[in-house]
Amino acid sequence: MPQNDRYRNRILELDFEANESFRQLPYTDRFSLVLVTDGSATGILNDQTVMITAPCAFCLSDRDNFIVNNSEHIAAQTLSFSTDFFGAVNKKEDENIPTGLSVFQRNDINTGFFLLDKTVYGKLWEWFFILGTEVFAQSDSLWVCRIKKYLLQIIGMLADLYREQENDPVNLTLNHIYTNYFKKITLDELCRQAHINRVSLNKMFRNRYDCTAMEYLNKYRLNMAEKILTYTRMNLNEIAHATGFEYDTYFIRQFTRWKGMSPTKFRGISQHNILGEANLIL
Repeated sequence: MPQNDRYRNRILELDFEANESFRQLPYTDRFSLVLVTDGSATGILNDQTVMITAPCAFCLSDRDNFIVNNSEHIAAQTLSFSTDFFGAVNKKEDENIPTGLSVFQRNDINTGFFLLDKTVYGKLWEWFFILGTEVFAQSDSLWVCRIKKYLLQIIGMLADLYREQENDPVNLTLNHIYTNYFKKITLDELCRQAHINRVSLNKMFRNRYDCTAMEYLNKYRLNMAEKILTYTRMNLNEIAHATGFEYDTYFIRQFTRWKGMSPTKFRGISQHNILGEANLIL
Protein backbone atom coordinates (compact mmCIF):
# COMPACT_ATOMS: atom_id res chain seq x y z
CA MET A 1 0.00 0.00 0.00
CA PRO A 2 1.19 3.62 -0.45
CA GLN A 3 3.30 5.08 2.36
CA ASN A 4 2.39 8.33 4.07
CA ASP A 5 5.64 10.15 4.76
CA ARG A 6 5.16 11.24 8.37
CA TYR A 7 7.81 13.94 8.03
CA ARG A 8 6.54 15.57 4.86
CA ASN A 9 3.19 16.17 3.28
CA ARG A 10 3.43 13.51 0.59
CA ILE A 11 2.28 10.02 -0.30
CA LEU A 12 4.86 7.65 -1.76
CA GLU A 13 3.93 4.73 -3.99
CA LEU A 14 6.27 2.44 -2.12
CA ASP A 15 5.81 -0.73 -0.11
CA PHE A 16 7.76 -3.62 1.40
CA GLU A 17 6.27 -7.11 1.66
CA ALA A 18 8.19 -9.22 4.18
CA ASN A 19 6.32 -12.42 3.27
CA GLU A 20 5.63 -12.27 -0.43
CA SER A 21 2.66 -14.44 -1.47
CA PHE A 22 3.27 -14.03 -5.25
CA ARG A 23 -0.48 -13.64 -5.80
CA GLN A 24 -0.33 -9.93 -6.72
CA LEU A 25 2.98 -9.77 -8.58
CA PRO A 26 3.67 -7.69 -10.50
CA TYR A 27 2.16 -4.80 -8.56
CA THR A 28 0.17 -2.29 -10.61
CA ASP A 29 2.14 0.76 -11.81
CA ARG A 30 5.25 -0.34 -9.93
CA PHE A 31 8.59 -1.97 -10.32
CA SER A 32 9.11 -4.94 -8.01
CA LEU A 33 12.41 -6.24 -6.62
CA VAL A 34 12.04 -9.73 -5.15
CA LEU A 35 14.60 -11.55 -3.01
CA VAL A 36 13.92 -15.29 -2.71
CA THR A 37 15.45 -16.59 0.51
CA ASP A 38 14.19 -20.18 0.66
CA GLY A 39 12.45 -22.90 -1.35
CA SER A 40 11.62 -23.12 -5.03
CA ALA A 41 8.77 -22.58 -7.46
CA THR A 42 7.83 -22.85 -11.09
CA GLY A 43 5.94 -20.16 -12.92
CA ILE A 44 5.22 -18.38 -16.19
CA LEU A 45 6.87 -15.06 -17.02
CA ASN A 46 5.61 -13.49 -20.24
CA ASP A 47 4.58 -16.89 -21.69
CA GLN A 48 7.92 -18.50 -20.76
CA THR A 49 8.31 -21.17 -18.08
CA VAL A 50 10.68 -20.08 -15.30
CA MET A 51 12.25 -21.95 -12.41
CA ILE A 52 12.73 -20.01 -9.17
CA THR A 53 15.24 -21.50 -6.76
CA ALA A 54 16.68 -19.83 -3.66
CA PRO A 55 18.85 -17.92 -3.32
CA CYS A 56 17.92 -15.67 -6.21
CA ALA A 57 16.56 -12.23 -7.00
CA PHE A 58 14.28 -11.14 -9.78
CA CYS A 59 12.89 -7.91 -11.18
CA LEU A 60 9.43 -7.28 -12.55
CA SER A 61 7.90 -4.24 -14.19
CA ASP A 62 4.19 -3.51 -14.27
CA ARG A 63 4.20 -4.62 -17.92
CA ASP A 64 5.30 -8.15 -17.10
CA ASN A 65 2.82 -11.01 -16.86
CA PHE A 66 3.89 -13.31 -14.02
CA ILE A 67 2.14 -16.34 -12.50
CA VAL A 68 3.48 -18.87 -10.00
CA ASN A 69 2.06 -22.33 -10.59
CA ASN A 70 3.68 -24.53 -7.97
CA SER A 71 5.92 -23.79 -5.01
CA GLU A 72 7.79 -25.70 -2.35
CA HIS A 73 8.37 -23.90 0.96
CA ILE A 74 9.21 -20.72 -0.90
CA ALA A 75 9.95 -17.57 1.10
CA ALA A 76 10.60 -14.14 -0.38
CA GLN A 77 10.55 -10.41 0.29
CA THR A 78 9.52 -7.70 -2.16
CA LEU A 79 10.18 -4.00 -2.41
CA SER A 80 7.79 -2.37 -4.87
CA PHE A 81 8.04 1.25 -5.95
CA SER A 82 6.37 3.49 -8.51
CA THR A 83 7.98 4.12 -11.87
CA ASP A 84 8.55 7.77 -10.90
CA PHE A 85 9.78 7.03 -7.36
CA PHE A 86 13.27 8.39 -8.03
CA GLY A 87 11.72 11.61 -9.24
CA ALA A 88 10.16 12.15 -5.80
CA VAL A 89 13.50 13.02 -4.26
CA ASN A 90 14.85 16.54 -4.22
CA LYS A 91 18.07 16.91 -6.22
CA LYS A 92 19.79 18.12 -3.08
CA GLU A 93 18.92 14.85 -1.36
CA ASP A 94 20.45 12.60 -3.99
CA GLU A 95 22.45 13.44 -7.09
CA ASN A 96 22.68 9.81 -8.28
CA ILE A 97 19.23 9.29 -9.75
CA PRO A 98 19.48 6.60 -12.44
CA THR A 99 18.68 7.51 -16.02
CA GLY A 100 17.41 4.01 -16.79
CA LEU A 101 16.39 0.84 -14.98
CA SER A 102 17.89 -1.72 -17.34
CA VAL A 103 17.36 -4.69 -15.01
CA PHE A 104 13.60 -4.30 -15.51
CA GLN A 105 13.84 -4.35 -19.31
CA ARG A 106 13.38 -7.70 -21.06
CA ASN A 107 15.38 -9.19 -23.90
CA ASP A 108 16.62 -12.64 -24.89
CA ILE A 109 19.36 -12.57 -22.24
CA ASN A 110 17.92 -10.50 -19.43
CA THR A 111 15.02 -12.57 -18.13
CA GLY A 112 15.06 -10.56 -14.92
CA PHE A 113 16.22 -13.54 -12.81
CA PHE A 114 19.58 -13.58 -11.06
CA LEU A 115 21.09 -16.57 -9.29
CA LEU A 116 23.09 -15.38 -6.28
CA ASP A 117 26.31 -16.67 -4.77
CA LYS A 118 26.84 -16.47 -1.00
CA THR A 119 28.58 -13.09 -1.07
CA VAL A 120 25.99 -11.35 -3.26
CA TYR A 121 23.10 -12.99 -1.42
CA GLY A 122 24.45 -11.92 1.96
CA LYS A 123 24.77 -8.30 0.85
CA LEU A 124 21.31 -8.22 -0.77
CA TRP A 125 19.75 -9.80 2.32
CA GLU A 126 21.32 -7.06 4.47
CA TRP A 127 20.09 -4.31 2.19
CA PHE A 128 16.57 -5.76 1.99
CA PHE A 129 16.48 -5.91 5.79
CA ILE A 130 17.38 -2.21 5.96
CA LEU A 131 14.78 -1.35 3.30
CA GLY A 132 12.04 -3.18 5.15
CA THR A 133 12.98 -1.52 8.43
CA GLU A 134 12.98 1.95 6.89
CA VAL A 135 9.60 1.50 5.16
CA PHE A 136 7.90 0.42 8.39
CA ALA A 137 9.81 2.54 10.93
CA GLN A 138 10.48 5.82 9.04
CA SER A 139 13.14 6.44 11.68
CA ASP A 140 13.85 10.07 10.72
CA SER A 141 13.23 12.63 7.97
CA LEU A 142 15.90 11.10 5.73
CA TRP A 143 14.30 7.65 5.57
CA VAL A 144 13.30 8.05 1.92
CA CYS A 145 16.81 9.13 0.99
CA ARG A 146 18.23 6.01 2.63
CA ILE A 147 15.77 3.80 0.76
CA LYS A 148 16.85 5.37 -2.50
CA LYS A 149 20.48 4.84 -1.60
CA TYR A 150 20.09 1.12 -0.92
CA LEU A 151 17.75 0.68 -3.87
CA LEU A 152 20.37 2.22 -6.14
CA GLN A 153 22.99 -0.12 -4.72
CA ILE A 154 20.77 -3.16 -5.34
CA ILE A 155 19.94 -2.10 -8.90
CA GLY A 156 23.61 -1.40 -9.54
CA MET A 157 24.64 -4.83 -8.25
CA LEU A 158 22.01 -6.58 -10.36
CA ALA A 159 23.05 -4.53 -13.39
CA ASP A 160 26.63 -5.74 -12.85
CA LEU A 161 25.37 -9.33 -12.69
CA TYR A 162 23.42 -8.75 -15.89
CA ARG A 163 26.53 -7.46 -17.67
CA GLU A 164 28.44 -10.53 -16.49
CA GLN A 165 25.65 -12.79 -17.73
CA GLU A 166 25.30 -11.01 -21.05
CA ASN A 167 28.33 -12.62 -22.69
CA ASP A 168 28.83 -15.66 -20.45
CA PRO A 169 28.51 -18.84 -22.58
CA VAL A 170 27.05 -20.89 -19.72
CA ASN A 171 24.39 -18.30 -18.96
CA LEU A 172 23.49 -18.00 -22.63
CA THR A 173 23.08 -21.79 -22.69
CA LEU A 174 21.05 -21.85 -19.48
CA ASN A 175 18.68 -19.20 -20.80
CA HIS A 176 18.08 -21.31 -23.91
CA ILE A 177 17.52 -24.43 -21.79
CA TYR A 178 15.11 -22.71 -19.41
CA THR A 179 12.95 -21.36 -22.22
CA ASN A 180 13.10 -24.35 -24.61
CA TYR A 181 13.59 -27.45 -22.44
CA PHE A 182 10.25 -28.91 -23.63
CA LYS A 183 11.47 -28.90 -27.23
CA LYS A 184 14.02 -31.08 -28.98
CA ILE A 185 17.48 -29.61 -28.21
CA THR A 186 20.83 -30.78 -29.54
CA LEU A 187 24.34 -30.07 -28.30
CA ASP A 188 25.13 -28.29 -31.56
CA GLU A 189 22.15 -26.00 -30.93
CA LEU A 190 23.45 -25.16 -27.44
CA CYS A 191 26.91 -24.46 -28.86
CA ARG A 192 25.42 -22.04 -31.38
CA GLN A 193 23.64 -20.22 -28.57
CA ALA A 194 26.85 -20.01 -26.54
CA HIS A 195 29.05 -19.17 -29.56
CA ILE A 196 31.69 -21.75 -28.55
CA ASN A 197 32.56 -25.33 -29.47
CA ARG A 198 31.44 -28.51 -27.73
CA VAL A 199 34.64 -29.12 -25.80
CA SER A 200 34.75 -25.60 -24.35
CA LEU A 201 31.05 -25.56 -23.44
CA ASN A 202 31.17 -28.92 -21.69
CA LYS A 203 34.34 -27.92 -19.84
CA MET A 204 32.61 -24.77 -18.54
CA PHE A 205 29.56 -26.77 -17.44
CA ARG A 206 31.72 -29.35 -15.66
CA ASN A 207 33.55 -26.59 -13.82
CA ARG A 208 30.32 -24.95 -12.68
CA TYR A 209 27.84 -27.83 -12.36
CA ASP A 210 29.98 -31.00 -12.48
CA CYS A 211 28.16 -32.24 -15.60
CA THR A 212 28.01 -31.65 -19.34
CA ALA A 213 25.57 -29.24 -20.97
CA MET A 214 23.30 -32.05 -22.16
CA GLU A 215 23.44 -33.74 -18.75
CA TYR A 216 22.34 -30.43 -17.22
CA LEU A 217 19.46 -30.25 -19.71
CA ASN A 218 18.40 -33.78 -18.79
CA LYS A 219 18.52 -33.00 -15.05
CA TYR A 220 16.48 -29.84 -15.57
CA ARG A 221 13.85 -31.76 -17.53
CA LEU A 222 13.64 -34.40 -14.81
CA ASN A 223 13.38 -31.71 -12.14
CA MET A 224 10.45 -30.16 -14.01
CA ALA A 225 8.87 -33.61 -14.42
CA GLU A 226 9.19 -34.18 -10.67
CA LYS A 227 7.16 -31.05 -9.97
CA ILE A 228 4.52 -31.93 -12.58
CA LEU A 229 4.17 -35.41 -11.07
CA THR A 230 3.72 -33.91 -7.62
CA TYR A 231 1.26 -31.15 -8.42
CA THR A 232 -0.77 -32.36 -11.44
CA ARG A 233 -2.71 -35.35 -12.70
CA MET A 234 -1.08 -35.39 -16.13
CA ASN A 235 -0.37 -38.91 -17.36
CA LEU A 236 3.19 -40.11 -18.03
CA ASN A 237 2.97 -39.65 -21.78
CA GLU A 238 1.80 -36.05 -21.36
CA ILE A 239 4.55 -35.34 -18.83
CA ALA A 240 7.18 -36.85 -21.11
CA HIS A 241 6.20 -34.57 -24.00
CA ALA A 242 5.79 -31.53 -21.72
CA THR A 243 9.36 -31.89 -20.47
CA GLY A 244 11.13 -32.63 -23.74
CA PHE A 245 11.28 -36.44 -23.72
CA GLU A 246 10.26 -37.88 -27.06
CA TYR A 247 8.95 -41.19 -25.68
CA ASP A 248 7.33 -41.98 -22.34
CA THR A 249 9.35 -45.21 -22.09
CA TYR A 250 12.60 -43.24 -22.28
CA PHE A 251 11.27 -40.74 -19.75
CA ILE A 252 10.31 -43.53 -17.33
CA ARG A 253 13.74 -45.13 -17.66
CA GLN A 254 15.57 -41.82 -17.10
CA PHE A 255 13.37 -40.81 -14.16
CA THR A 256 13.73 -44.21 -12.47
CA ARG A 257 17.50 -44.07 -12.79
CA TRP A 258 17.53 -40.49 -11.40
CA LYS A 259 15.20 -40.96 -8.41
CA GLY A 260 15.67 -44.67 -7.75
CA MET A 261 11.95 -45.30 -8.23
CA SER A 262 9.39 -45.17 -11.02
CA PRO A 263 7.50 -41.93 -11.79
CA THR A 264 4.26 -43.57 -10.60
CA LYS A 265 5.74 -44.57 -7.25
CA PHE A 266 7.31 -41.14 -6.82
CA ARG A 267 3.97 -39.47 -7.55
CA GLY A 268 2.21 -41.58 -4.91
CA ILE A 269 4.80 -40.75 -2.24
CA SER A 270 5.11 -37.04 -3.01
CA GLN A 271 1.35 -36.43 -3.21
CA HIS A 272 0.84 -38.40 0.01
CA ASN A 273 3.42 -36.18 1.73
CA ILE A 274 1.69 -33.02 0.48
CA LEU A 275 -1.65 -34.24 1.82
CA GLY A 276 0.01 -34.98 5.15
CA GLU A 277 1.44 -31.46 5.33
CA ALA A 278 -1.96 -29.98 4.45
CA ASN A 279 -3.63 -31.97 7.24
CA LEU A 280 -1.05 -30.71 9.70
CA ILE A 281 -1.76 -27.13 8.67
CA LEU A 282 -5.50 -27.68 9.03
